[in-house]
Amino acid sequence: MSSIAVSTHRRLALAALLIGGAAIGGSPIFVRLSEVGPLATAFWRVSLALLPFFLISRIAREADEEPAGLRDYVVLLLPGIFLAIDLVAWHLSLHMTSVANATLLANLAPVFVTLGSWLIFRTRITPIFLAGLALALVGVIVLKGGPAAIGGGQLAGDATAIVAAIFYACYMLALGHVRSRFSTLRIMVWTTFSAAVCMLPIAFFFEGSMLPITLFGWAMVVGLAFISHVGGQGLVTYALAYLPTAFSSLTLLLQPVVAAILAWFLLAEPVGIMQAVGGVIVLAGILVARRG
Repeated sequence: MSSIAVSTHRRLALAALLIGGAAIGGSPIFVRLSEVGPLATAFWRVSLALLPFFLISRIAREADEEPAGLRDYVVLLLPGIFLAIDLVAWHLSLHMTSVANATLLANLAPVFVTLGSWLIFRTRITPIFLAGLALALVGVIVLKGGPAAIGGGQLAGDATAIVAAIFYACYMLALGHVRSRFSTLRIMVWTTFSAAVCMLPIAFFFEGSMLPITLFGWAMVVGLAFISHVGGQGLVTYALAYLPTAFSSLTLLLQPVVAAILAWFLLAEPVGIMQAVGGVIVLAGILVARRG
């Protein structure tokens, strides 16, 4: 592939990464407005997303490798297991500690992705990238109200949020590994299937009530599935074929910025000066990291 083609693919991948991160960033709005509990909402997110992924994969027939044996099926299923654990830990942490603590600690995932990329895959991490990562993390702290907002949380809930960050990092690293061999659609079908299978018993055991009762309730879980998972996770997975996993994980830091903007428009939650400054710092950090 020529250098021009590679450059074009990377530009498209960067656009897909940013749009995908923004789509995932809208997920808290759907979760907030959902009529069922957070774990049941997470189940519908992945189970409803399975149908469009499967149908598109049947139509597209992408020319990638076929799974050759048990090991290939395991690596295709593994990211979904990590995603299911991340969703469970994240939603539980929201009920065990302060929202500020849960959000900030869950956003440590890019740190764990960077560490895992270096330890497992020996990816070269440049000082410029680390500076951009640090700047983006500072932006998230400012966005959430500064250091003063961190407090009042419970130790168990804080630890659960960190577990969510670790497993989101595992999810990103696993996606980056399988994306070098398999197509986006094949990965998303198997990953979404395994996440749905893992989420069903957990959601049913902890919450019991699984079905939205109104058309609006169904619209929220369908929107979460189609926009945040099919659109968001699908675009991020596509981008992983052309961009480093450590950089791609920085889309997680874009998500609270998008969530704050959407909450302003849709839920009439005001965006203050500190939130605006924090959002600008996050975007600046991502741009710096891109240069690294």
